[in-house]
Parts: sequence; C-alpha cells; structure tokens
Amino acid sequence: MKKITELISEELKKAFAAAGYDEEYGRVTVSNRPDLAMYQCNGCMSAAKKNKCAPIKVAEAVIENITDKSMFSKIEAVMPGFINIDISDSFLVNCLNNMAADAKLGVEEKQEKIVIDYGGPNVAKPLHVGHLRSAVIGESLKRIFRFRGAEVIGDAHLGDWGLQIGLIIMELKDRKPDLPYYDENYTGEYPSEAPFTMDELQEIYPAANVRAKEDEAFKESARHATFLLQNGHRGYLGLWKHIMEVSVADLKKNYERLNVSFDVWGRESDAQNYIPDMVQGMKDGGFAYISDGALVVDVKEDTDKKEMPPCMILKSDGATLYNTTDLATIVERMGKYNPDRIVYVTDARQSLYFEQIFRCAKKTGLVPQDFTFNHLGFGTVNGEDGKPFKTRDGGVAKLSYLIDSITEEVKKKMADRDMPEDEMNKVAEMVGVAAIKYGDLSNQPGKDYIFSIEKFASFEGNTGPYILYTTVRIKSILQKVSEGDRGGKILDTYEAGEAEKNLRLKLLGFNDTVEHAADELAPNRICLFLFELSNAFNGFYHECHIIAEENEEKRKSWIALLELTKKVLECGADMLGFEAPDRM
Repeated sequence: MKKITELISEELKKAFAAAGYDEEYGRVTVSNRPDLAMYQCNGCMSAAKKNKCAPIKVAEAVIENITDKSMFSKIEAVMPGFINIDISDSFLVNCLNNMAADAKLGVEEKQEKIVIDYGGPNVAKPLHVGHLRSAVIGESLKRIFRFRGAEVIGDAHLGDWGLQIGLIIMELKDRKPDLPYYDENYTGEYPSEAPFTMDELQEIYPAANVRAKEDEAFKESARHATFLLQNGHRGYLGLWKHIMEVSVADLKKNYERLNVSFDVWGRESDAQNYIPDMVQGMKDGGFAYISDGALVVDVKEDTDKKEMPPCMILKSDGATLYNTTDLATIVERMGKYNPDRIVYVTDARQSLYFEQIFRCAKKTGLVPQDFTFNHLGFGTVNGEDGKPFKTRDGGVAKLSYLIDSITEEVKKKMADRDMPEDEMNKVAEMVGVAAIKYGDLSNQPGKDYIFSIEKFASFEGNTGPYILYTTVRIKSILQKVSEGDRGGKILDTYEAGEAEKNLRLKLLGFNDTVEHAADELAPNRICLFLFELSNAFNGFYHECHIIAEENEEKRKSWIALLELTKKVLECGADMLGFEAPDRM
C-alpha cells in the first residue's frame, strides 16, 4: 500500500508536468504548519528559480492543471509560492479502511537480508546496565526490519575467546588444582557437569581480574592459558565448554526477561577457522604488510581529514586481536548468509574501530565495494547525577536489578488495583520492561540519557506505561462493545469532530514512520509516533462518548477507528519489543 504522501505526490507531479515543469518538484510532505494545512508542497520555489519566474505563478499554474481534485478538500497557492493541501474525508477514510484490511497496516515491504550484531556480552559475567542499549536497540531494529519484510539474522556474538577465559582458568586452578582439566596425563572423559555454578563463576572472574592487575606473573600465566586454549589444549577446552554452557543458560534467562532473543548465538571463537585463509589472502593480495613487527592493512583514504591508523591484523607475536576475529566473522557471515548488509549496534566510542574494520573488509575483498555496513553507536545510560548508572551501593547495576527495581515501582503505582498477586506480579513486570525499553528507545540512539526509575515508570507523559495504559483503555472499551458493532468500516457519512479528524490523520502517518525508522536506524521515531497517537486517541476518547453514542452508524464507525488504533499501537509496541497486558 502506497503512503498517502506518495498518492498526493503522484497527483502533484502530473500537474507540474502538465504545467511545463519537472515532475520531481511535486513531492509532498506532511505540513510543518498543521494549523494551516495537512500537507504541503514546496517545489514551486525550486521550479521558479530554475525557470526564472515568480514561485506563486508556478503554484497557481500547478493547481490549474490538477485534473482530479476529488482527494482534496483544499488545495491552494499561498505566498511566496507554497501549495497547502487538505485531503477530503472520503479519500482519508478510504485510506484508513485499506490500512485496516492490510496485514502490514499499509507499510510497504522492502526485501533484503540483514545480519544484526547486537549482543556482544563476554561470557562468565552477568548482564549489566552496559549491555542494555545494544540489546534493546538491536532487538527493536530486528523487529522493525522484519515487519518491513526483511529477512533478519540476529546474532549474539558472544565474547568467549579472550583473556577473560584464561583468567578464569588460572584462578580456578588455584582454587581447585585437583580438577582433571589441569592433569596433562589425564586421558579419560571429563565430567559432564561443570565444576562451578554461575554464581561462583561470576565471583571467580572479578577476583581474577583484580588479581591480574596486582600480580604480573598471574596475568602472564592467564595469557599463556589463553594461548593454549586457542591452540587446542584439551583440558582448557573442556573448561571453556563448561563456561559456555553455564554462561549461555544464564544469559538466555536474563535476555528472556527483557524480551530479547537471538537467532544465532554466535561466538568470537567461531571465527577461528576462517582466520588462516583470510590472513593468507590479505598477504597474497598485497594488502597486508609488516609494520613494527605487526601485520597491518592500510585503510587511510585521500579524503580523510583526520588521522586513520592502519588496521592491525596480527600482533608482533602472531596473536590475533578483536580486529582479526571481527573481520573473520564477516567472512563467516558472508559465506553462511550472503546478506545485503550487516548492522552493528555497539557503544558510540567504537566508531573509529568499526570504520577501520569496514574499510579493511572492502579493501581486501572480504565484501563487495558497494556492500552496506552500518554501525549504530549508542550513548551511555546515566544516573540522576549524570554519571554512568550505578546501584545504591555504588556497584555496576545488573540488568536483573534494573528490571526488579522498576517492577517494584510499577507495583507501587498499581497498589490500589483489585488484582490477584500472581497477576499483579506478571503485569508489573510487563509494564516494567516496557518502561525500561521505551525509556531507552525514545531517545536518539547516539545520545546519553538519564535512567530515571520514577520517570520511566510513570503512567503519564512520554513513557512506556502511558502507551500501554492507552492500549489497555481501548481493549477495555472494545470488551464492552456488542459483536454486532464490531468489524465495521470507518465512515465519512457524518461530520467528524476535530479530535476524531486528528486521530484519523495521525493513523495515516504510520507507514511513513516505519519507513523512516528502518532507513535511519531510529526506533525513537516509533516511540514518538506512538506517544502522539496515544495523545490523539485520548483526546478523541474524552470528546466522544463511544459506547453511549445513539447514532448507530457513527458508533460503528468510531469502533472501527478504535480497532485500527489498537492494531497500530500493538504493532508499534511489538516493534519496540514489549506488549500490553489485558488490564493494568
């Protein structure tokens, strides 16, 4: 289904051409002065400049050449040369009914295959506030792309192959030296059960990390253990498998609470088999050379205004880096999925790093020159003091802490509800997760924001709970409506009030919103639309007594409008990664 702006533009383009001007000047946009018109066309200004005439004359000529004015209730030329447009009720209502009948609610599909890398946690550590944005933003992008018709592969891309594994192996060796994994003469089967729990693992790693900063010999032993692991040490591989099993089970449990899922639980270690051939290919192609003992690839371009360091492929001792594994992961993804593009959702401070990786991949032929890479860099989550968010005792906040804290705040706000305890707990967590995700996604991804439990959990204003409360309000109304009043169409046979017109017009912006959110990697556009749609609905709700309306035709039309509004709100919420309960 075409966007309403496209349908209007088609008419204007024909009129521009008929008046003797390039049809491309006929592009129509939503008016930036809604008090004057619904839509506007500014192309007369450019057309007049090119044709050396007055813009108002162009606008008047274009309007004269419109052959079918049935879609317009108003189309006028205004000084100095704008065209202001209002669409007719019949045209608007027809678009809304077509939208309601469409499974995609009027959103045009775009076929493409996309890999999104939006996990990236290191194993053996709990998910914390630093992992929030990649998970929430990446999950939303995945859902937006899929709704728009793309095939999307969401990859967790776990950090499982670096020094942190070596640190755990050596710390565990000191604590449990008799484990068979450390016996070089052991040839039997290793135990199927891990020699540690997740709680123990989460204590072992920080302790080892602190120790490594104070004890250089311990740190060096961890580096050597990492080297042995990466070169196939049987016992260390056995421990690594246990670390992976325990960690991934815990990660899945926490991601599930946040309503985040991955199609592929890829790991940094998966890239190891691709590295030798990739490195050899870079050497054979004349791209990689030795600099200060390390193997590097130049990625600087003549147009660069800032310093662009070479991309290091191997250290002087032959060891691999994140650069190496990320490039090899690109090789893996191109071979497995052959995507049209790869999107990385990580901290904004990694922008230079990813620019190096993308340039290196194209220069060395890992991907075609016109391949699309996107790095969506996000800002930090800060506390009320403007510094990175911490728990009350000053520690790094786990994701489970964030969810529990905001769920408790929601329960306080719902304390007067007559609801069984188990339902209250379930609803409070649904609303809490919506509060967290909406609070994050409503900000532009690249900006820092303040994580405010009280603000995010509010049932009023631009918040997730407000969107859910509006949806639940519509559900409640529809539950009271008789079956005979359901499933009708929106009508133009009566004079609609301003609040109803505002709601109708706002619904028509859904297609545009989804398109821009996908093209700009901007879930915040969905948030803003849902907030404005909720406001439009609540204005309509307070002005119109829907169930009590005696005019049957009008009542059924209003109910059809409610049903469409509910669909759009639920669809938008799903794209943000949460859903509304039946009551709250």
